[in-house]
Amino acid sequence: MESKIKYGLIGSSGRLGNEVKTVLNENGYNQVFQFDIEGEKYIDRPDIIIDCSLPEVFSKSISYVEKYRTPFVIATTGLSNDQILKLKDVSKIVPVVQSYNFSIGIQILLKLTEIAKEKLSDWDVEISETHHRFKKDKPSGTAKMINEIFKDKKVNISSLRLGNVPGDHTVYFGGLGEILSISHHATSRRTFAEGIMRSVEFALKKENGFYTFNEVVFEK
Repeated sequence: MESKIKYGLIGSSGRLGNEVKTVLNENGYNQVFQFDIEGEKYIDRPDIIIDCSLPEVFSKSISYVEKYRTPFVIATTGLSNDQILKLKDVSKIVPVVQSYNFSIGIQILLKLTEIAKEKLSDWDVEISETHHRFKKDKPSGTAKMINEIFKDKKVNISSLRLGNVPGDHTVYFGGLGEILSISHHATSRRTFAEGIMRSVEFALKKENGFYTFNEVVFEK
């Protein structure tokens, strides 16, 4: 398959990084740059940079984006408020797509949760999430995204770290006579990689600015 886009990947050797490489390469993309625990490998200037690494690598990732002046898709979880502010600053010079979860299903879960919150404002709410044992941030970025919907009330988040679970999330609404649960179960990291590829295609055609995966999925 003829190559369409040259990409750089930070966190290339990680679980998600490996899945992203598989999906992009299957679709004709050409990896020309990488940075991970094994160091830097440069073949050519990338058209876009993707970050699947850790918050500790954030400054290095930004330095590459500023160096190559390419669109940036970042899937790193556990970013600080200062790091988000830096991303928004960088988005003045390149398009940036940031999300803690690149699953289409999670975007639908967020929409359904917003509807349930509006209609069930006096019900109890709990959030639960489960990820693989190697995930460092707790609660997950996705659980925090869900929690952002409930800014006006305190919501408990239960976090489990078990085996090799890619990601499970459930929002529970409890009334005095019934329980409603909205759940998402990721069966493979491929779904996140496909969402990242969709974000790459989105970023490459956008003007400078800060975008979320929600905008990618519901683009008009």
